[in-house]
Amino acid sequence: MSRLQKAIQVAAKLRVEEEVRPVAAVPRPAAPGGLERLLEVDPLPVTHPLLAAWNGREEAAGEAYRKLRSLVVKLTRGNEFRNLLMVTSSLAAEGKSLTTLNLALALAQEYDHSVVLVDADLRKPSIHHYLGITPEVGLSHCLKDGVTLDRALIKTGLGKLVVLPAGEAVADPVELLASGRMREILRELKNRYPDRYVLIDTPPVLPFADAQVLSGLVDAVLFVVREGGPKPEEVQEALASLKGARLLGAVYNDAESFGQRGRYYYQR
Repeated sequence: MSRLQKAIQVAAKLRVEEEVRPVAAVPRPAAPGGLERLLEVDPLPVTHPLLAAWNGREEAAGEAYRKLRSLVVKLTRGNEFRNLLMVTSSLAAEGKSLTTLNLALALAQEYDHSVVLVDADLRKPSIHHYLGITPEVGLSHCLKDGVTLDRALIKTGLGKLVVLPAGEAVADPVELLASGRMREILRELKNRYPDRYVLIDTPPVLPFADAQVLSGLVDAVLFVVREGGPKPEEVQEALASLKGARLLGAVYNDAESFGQRGRYYYQR
Protein backbone atom coordinates (compact mmCIF):
# COMPACT_ATOMS: atom_id res chain seq x y z
CA MET A 1 0.00 0.00 0.00
CA SER A 2 1.43 3.38 -1.02
CA ARG A 3 2.04 6.26 1.37
CA LEU A 4 -0.69 8.22 -0.37
CA GLN A 5 -3.23 5.40 -0.04
CA LYS A 6 -2.44 5.19 3.67
CA ALA A 7 -3.03 8.92 4.02
CA ILE A 8 -6.35 8.61 2.18
CA GLN A 9 -7.43 5.81 4.52
CA VAL A 10 -6.45 7.86 7.55
CA ALA A 11 -8.41 10.89 6.35
CA ALA A 12 -11.43 8.80 5.44
CA LYS A 13 -11.41 6.99 8.78
CA LEU A 14 -11.12 10.21 10.75
CA ARG A 15 -13.65 12.23 8.79
CA VAL A 16 -15.50 14.25 11.34
CA GLU A 17 -19.28 14.19 11.06
CA GLU A 18 -20.21 16.55 13.89
CA GLU A 19 -21.77 19.87 12.98
CA VAL A 20 -20.12 23.03 14.14
CA ARG A 21 -22.07 26.04 15.25
CA PRO A 22 -21.87 28.28 12.18
CA VAL A 23 -21.58 32.02 12.37
CA ALA A 24 -25.14 33.22 12.89
CA ALA A 25 -26.88 34.50 9.78
CA VAL A 26 -27.90 38.12 10.09
CA PRO A 27 -29.94 39.52 7.19
CA ARG A 28 -28.59 42.77 5.81
CA PRO A 29 -29.61 44.89 2.87
CA ALA A 30 -27.41 44.68 -0.20
CA ALA A 31 -24.94 47.52 -0.62
CA PRO A 32 -25.93 50.14 -3.23
CA GLY A 33 -24.99 48.80 -6.61
CA GLY A 34 -24.37 45.30 -5.24
CA LEU A 35 -21.19 43.32 -5.80
CA GLU A 36 -20.75 44.85 -9.23
CA ARG A 37 -19.27 47.95 -7.59
CA LEU A 38 -16.44 45.82 -6.22
CA LEU A 39 -15.80 44.34 -9.64
CA GLU A 40 -15.47 47.56 -11.66
CA VAL A 41 -11.72 47.26 -12.04
CA ASP A 42 -9.21 46.06 -14.62
CA PRO A 43 -8.05 42.52 -13.86
CA LEU A 44 -4.74 41.99 -12.10
CA PRO A 45 -2.04 40.53 -14.35
CA VAL A 46 -1.76 36.88 -13.28
CA THR A 47 1.81 35.81 -13.88
CA HIS A 48 2.54 33.19 -11.23
CA PRO A 49 2.94 29.83 -13.01
CA LEU A 50 1.17 27.87 -10.25
CA LEU A 51 -2.13 29.74 -10.55
CA ALA A 52 -3.36 27.03 -12.89
CA ALA A 53 -7.05 27.78 -12.38
CA TRP A 54 -6.58 31.08 -14.21
CA ASN A 55 -3.54 31.15 -16.48
CA GLY A 56 -4.15 27.84 -18.28
CA ARG A 57 -0.47 26.90 -18.38
CA GLU A 58 -1.05 23.59 -16.59
CA GLU A 59 -4.08 22.08 -18.30
CA ALA A 60 -4.28 18.99 -16.09
CA ALA A 61 -3.98 21.00 -12.89
CA GLY A 62 -6.48 23.59 -14.12
CA GLU A 63 -8.99 20.86 -14.91
CA ALA A 64 -8.42 19.30 -11.49
CA TYR A 65 -9.28 22.60 -9.80
CA ARG A 66 -12.43 22.91 -11.88
CA LYS A 67 -13.43 19.42 -10.73
CA LEU A 68 -12.66 20.45 -7.16
CA ARG A 69 -14.87 23.51 -7.66
CA SER A 70 -17.77 21.32 -8.82
CA LEU A 71 -17.39 19.01 -5.83
CA VAL A 72 -17.22 21.90 -3.37
CA VAL A 73 -20.36 23.47 -4.84
CA LYS A 74 -22.18 20.15 -4.69
CA LEU A 75 -21.16 19.50 -1.06
CA THR A 76 -21.97 22.99 0.19
CA ARG A 77 -25.37 23.44 -1.43
CA GLY A 78 -28.51 22.03 0.14
CA ASN A 79 -30.99 23.06 2.79
CA GLU A 80 -28.20 25.20 4.24
CA PHE A 81 -25.63 27.03 2.11
CA ARG A 82 -22.28 26.26 3.76
CA ASN A 83 -20.39 29.11 2.18
CA LEU A 84 -17.84 29.90 4.92
CA LEU A 85 -14.95 27.49 4.30
CA MET A 86 -11.54 27.17 5.91
CA VAL A 87 -8.55 25.58 4.13
CA THR A 88 -5.67 24.18 6.16
CA SER A 89 -3.09 21.38 6.32
CA SER A 90 -1.06 19.42 8.84
CA LEU A 91 2.28 21.09 8.16
CA ALA A 92 3.79 23.96 6.21
CA ALA A 93 4.72 23.61 2.52
CA GLU A 94 1.79 21.35 1.60
CA GLY A 95 0.31 23.83 -0.88
CA LYS A 96 -2.71 24.95 1.14
CA SER A 97 -2.42 28.63 0.15
CA LEU A 98 -2.10 27.80 -3.56
CA THR A 99 -5.00 25.36 -3.27
CA THR A 100 -7.12 28.05 -1.60
CA LEU A 101 -6.26 30.65 -4.22
CA ASN A 102 -6.77 28.33 -7.18
CA LEU A 103 -10.12 27.15 -5.80
CA ALA A 104 -11.14 30.78 -5.27
CA LEU A 105 -10.19 31.63 -8.86
CA ALA A 106 -12.11 28.62 -10.18
CA LEU A 107 -15.23 29.55 -8.19
CA ALA A 108 -14.97 33.22 -9.14
CA GLN A 109 -15.15 32.37 -12.84
CA GLU A 110 -18.61 30.84 -12.45
CA TYR A 111 -21.51 33.16 -13.17
CA ASP A 112 -23.40 32.05 -10.07
CA HIS A 113 -20.73 32.73 -7.45
CA SER A 114 -18.87 35.66 -6.00
CA VAL A 115 -15.85 34.87 -3.84
CA VAL A 116 -14.01 36.57 -1.01
CA LEU A 117 -10.60 35.07 -0.21
CA VAL A 118 -9.39 35.84 3.32
CA ASP A 119 -5.71 35.47 4.10
CA ALA A 120 -5.93 34.55 7.79
CA ASP A 121 -2.37 33.23 7.90
CA LEU A 122 -1.24 36.25 9.89
CA ARG A 123 2.07 34.59 10.75
CA LYS A 124 3.29 34.10 7.18
CA PRO A 125 0.84 35.64 4.70
CA SER A 126 1.35 34.72 1.06
CA ILE A 127 -1.81 35.35 -0.98
CA HIS A 128 -0.73 38.89 -1.92
CA HIS A 129 2.63 37.60 -3.17
CA TYR A 130 0.97 35.13 -5.56
CA LEU A 131 -1.26 37.90 -6.92
CA GLY A 132 1.59 40.42 -7.15
CA ILE A 133 -0.07 43.07 -4.98
CA THR A 134 1.19 45.22 -2.11
CA PRO A 135 -1.75 45.97 0.19
CA GLU A 136 -1.60 48.92 2.56
CA VAL A 137 -3.98 47.36 5.10
CA GLY A 138 -5.54 43.96 5.68
CA LEU A 139 -7.15 41.62 8.18
CA SER A 140 -4.67 42.34 10.96
CA HIS A 141 -5.45 46.07 10.71
CA CYS A 142 -9.19 45.32 10.83
CA LEU A 143 -8.67 43.29 14.00
CA LYS A 144 -6.17 45.54 15.79
CA ASP A 145 -6.92 49.04 14.56
CA GLY A 146 -10.59 48.98 13.65
CA VAL A 147 -10.01 49.44 9.91
CA THR A 148 -13.27 48.85 8.05
CA LEU A 149 -13.71 45.91 5.69
CA ASP A 150 -14.54 48.18 2.77
CA ARG A 151 -11.14 49.80 3.09
CA ALA A 152 -9.26 46.50 3.34
CA LEU A 153 -10.96 44.53 0.55
CA ILE A 154 -9.08 44.47 -2.74
CA LYS A 155 -10.78 44.23 -6.11
CA THR A 156 -8.88 41.85 -8.37
CA GLY A 157 -10.92 41.97 -11.57
CA LEU A 158 -10.36 38.20 -11.81
CA GLY A 159 -13.92 37.04 -12.28
CA LYS A 160 -15.89 37.75 -9.13
CA LEU A 161 -12.91 37.50 -6.78
CA VAL A 162 -12.29 39.97 -3.97
CA VAL A 163 -9.35 39.51 -1.57
CA LEU A 164 -9.00 40.42 2.09
CA PRO A 165 -5.20 40.29 2.52
CA ALA A 166 -3.58 39.50 5.83
CA GLY A 167 -2.02 42.91 6.30
CA GLU A 168 1.08 43.11 8.47
CA ALA A 169 2.35 39.85 9.95
CA VAL A 170 1.58 39.14 13.61
CA ALA A 171 3.88 37.01 15.77
CA ASP A 172 1.10 35.50 17.92
CA PRO A 173 -2.32 36.14 16.36
CA VAL A 174 -4.41 33.58 18.29
CA GLU A 175 -6.14 36.15 20.50
CA LEU A 176 -6.96 38.31 17.48
CA LEU A 177 -8.44 35.36 15.59
CA ALA A 178 -10.49 34.31 18.62
CA SER A 179 -11.86 37.81 19.20
CA GLY A 180 -15.39 39.06 18.85
CA ARG A 181 -14.19 41.36 16.08
CA MET A 182 -13.08 38.33 14.01
CA ARG A 183 -16.50 36.79 14.46
CA GLU A 184 -18.12 40.04 13.31
CA ILE A 185 -15.92 40.16 10.22
CA LEU A 186 -16.78 36.58 9.25
CA ARG A 187 -20.46 37.22 9.86
CA GLU A 188 -20.41 40.25 7.60
CA LEU A 189 -18.49 38.46 4.85
CA LYS A 190 -20.76 35.42 5.04
CA ASN A 191 -24.04 37.27 4.85
CA ARG A 192 -23.51 40.41 2.77
CA TYR A 193 -24.30 38.66 -0.53
CA PRO A 194 -26.44 35.52 -0.87
CA ASP A 195 -24.32 33.91 -3.61
CA ARG A 196 -20.93 34.45 -1.96
CA TYR A 197 -18.29 31.90 -1.01
CA VAL A 198 -15.81 32.94 1.65
CA LEU A 199 -12.55 30.95 1.60
CA ILE A 200 -10.15 31.35 4.51
CA ASP A 201 -6.48 30.43 4.24
CA THR A 202 -5.04 29.55 7.67
CA PRO A 203 -1.71 28.45 9.12
CA PRO A 204 -1.06 24.69 9.32
CA VAL A 205 -2.67 22.83 12.21
CA LEU A 206 0.19 21.09 14.01
CA PRO A 207 2.61 23.97 14.62
CA PHE A 208 -0.01 26.55 15.67
CA ALA A 209 -3.42 26.88 17.34
CA ASP A 210 -4.80 29.38 14.79
CA ALA A 211 -6.62 26.84 12.62
CA GLN A 212 -8.20 25.16 15.64
CA VAL A 213 -9.61 28.52 16.76
CA LEU A 214 -11.01 29.36 13.33
CA SER A 215 -12.45 25.88 12.76
CA GLY A 216 -15.10 26.68 15.36
CA LEU A 217 -16.24 29.75 13.41
CA VAL A 218 -16.66 28.27 9.92
CA ASP A 219 -19.19 26.06 8.20
CA ALA A 220 -16.69 23.44 7.03
CA VAL A 221 -12.99 22.62 6.62
CA LEU A 222 -11.12 21.60 3.49
CA PHE A 223 -7.94 19.72 4.38
CA VAL A 224 -4.86 19.65 2.13
CA VAL A 225 -2.37 16.78 2.24
CA ARG A 226 0.74 16.80 0.07
CA GLU A 227 1.99 13.45 -1.12
CA GLY A 228 5.33 12.72 0.47
CA GLY A 229 4.74 15.42 3.05
CA PRO A 230 3.25 14.60 6.46
CA LYS A 231 3.41 11.14 7.93
CA PRO A 232 0.06 9.31 8.29
CA GLU A 233 0.23 9.76 12.06
CA GLU A 234 0.71 13.51 11.58
CA VAL A 235 -2.38 13.68 9.38
CA GLN A 236 -4.24 11.71 12.03
CA GLU A 237 -3.10 14.08 14.78
CA ALA A 238 -4.02 17.17 12.78
CA LEU A 239 -7.52 15.91 11.94
CA ALA A 240 -8.09 14.81 15.53
CA SER A 241 -7.23 18.34 16.71
CA LEU A 242 -10.04 19.67 14.52
CA LYS A 243 -12.59 17.41 16.17
CA GLY A 244 -15.95 19.12 16.28
CA ALA A 245 -15.46 20.79 12.90
CA ARG A 246 -17.20 19.54 9.77
CA LEU A 247 -14.61 18.10 7.40
CA LEU A 248 -15.83 18.83 3.89
CA GLY A 249 -13.10 16.75 2.27
CA ALA A 250 -9.40 16.33 1.61
CA VAL A 251 -7.30 17.55 -1.30
CA TYR A 252 -4.26 15.36 -2.04
CA ASN A 253 -1.79 17.74 -3.60
CA ASP A 254 1.14 17.06 -5.93
CA ALA A 255 0.01 13.44 -6.35
CA GLU A 256 2.31 12.15 -9.07
CA SER A 257 1.15 8.57 -8.55
CA PHE A 258 -2.24 9.30 -10.13
CA GLY A 259 -0.60 9.52 -13.55
CA GLN A 260 -3.00 10.73 -16.22
CA ARG A 261 -5.43 11.99 -13.62
CA GLY A 262 -3.12 14.91 -12.95
CA ARG A 263 -1.12 16.20 -10.01
CA TYR A 264 -4.11 17.14 -7.84
CA TYR A 265 -6.68 14.78 -6.39
CA TYR A 266 -9.74 15.34 -4.24
CA GLN A 267 -11.48 12.87 -2.01
CA ARG A 268 -14.51 13.53 0.13
